[in-house]
Amino acid sequence: MKFKMAYSFLNADLDLIEQELEKTVSSTEPLLSEAGLHLLQAGGKRIRPVFVLLSAMFGEYDIEKVKKVAIALEIIHMASLVHDDVIDDAELRRGKPTIKAKWDNRIAMYTGDYLFARSLEIMTSLENIAAHQILSKTIVEVSLGEIEQIKDKYDFDQNLRVYLRRIKRKTALLIAASCQLGAIAGGVPESIHKKLFLFGYYVGMSFQITDDILDFTSTEEELGKPVGGDLLQGNITLPVLFAMENSELKNKISKVASDTDETEMAEIIDAILSTNAIERSIQVSDMYLQKGFSILNQLPKNRARSALSNIAKYIGKRKF
Repeated sequence: MKFKMAYSFLNADLDLIEQELEKTVSSTEPLLSEAGLHLLQAGGKRIRPVFVLLSAMFGEYDIEKVKKVAIALEIIHMASLVHDDVIDDAELRRGKPTIKAKWDNRIAMYTGDYLFARSLEIMTSLENIAAHQILSKTIVEVSLGEIEQIKDKYDFDQNLRVYLRRIKRKTALLIAASCQLGAIAGGVPESIHKKLFLFGYYVGMSFQITDDILDFTSTEEELGKPVGGDLLQGNITLPVLFAMENSELKNKISKVASDTDETEMAEIIDAILSTNAIERSIQVSDMYLQKGFSILNQLPKNRARSALSNIAKYIGKRKF
């Protein structure tokens, strides 16, 4: 099953959200509008809005209410991408120039800040104190994740715990919040929206680990950026951590810097692929995914649960 087929019954509502996103990133300041639209038009799977909508279906589904939450969560994600590209000094995202590449770091940072502020403004339409507390906490955690990413760059002595905490803050918690806030917008009982949070967390962890694997196993065309780009930018991911258990290989990997040439990077990538690092990373991703399925099976059976299950299966079966 193709990813979008899992939730094709949401197409009309997702089209509405896409239109609303375009309006939301617009500003009276032309440069901010241009930068925001540039990022939006680069595309993306809109996974967070999909999780918001599906989770709301466990309660009373009202697209006019739920769409605000979906838009807010996607804009937070977009803001974090803009900041990430500054941190990583990234020139491309999804095969297109990043905001920092097209303009500069200052414009990128102000665009990210503007998007964060817009997300908070949009969420005021949801009159639920708990929802605002969850959103605020999530933004704090995402910000901490960004700081950790800076701190951990080119730290080849970091351990598994540091990596897992970083991807929890950078990716998993925002997906978990998407599930929980969507459910809250649908008025579901606390017992259910807490389970949806856990489901989103486990799937989010698996999703990020899978992305980190694909950074080594996909092509530049598929990634929209160079293969091994994360390592070149100093981001130490799970396959790298496992590969560095070999002391000789760790010595080679730890020499990687932002100016490492393509030939040397290609040799290092081949060396990582020759170990069992990819297979072991897939096992960790699968472990999180199975935990997600175990939570999902505790939820009421409906069309949304089936769709969430198919999405999780898709995440687990992406090409390696």
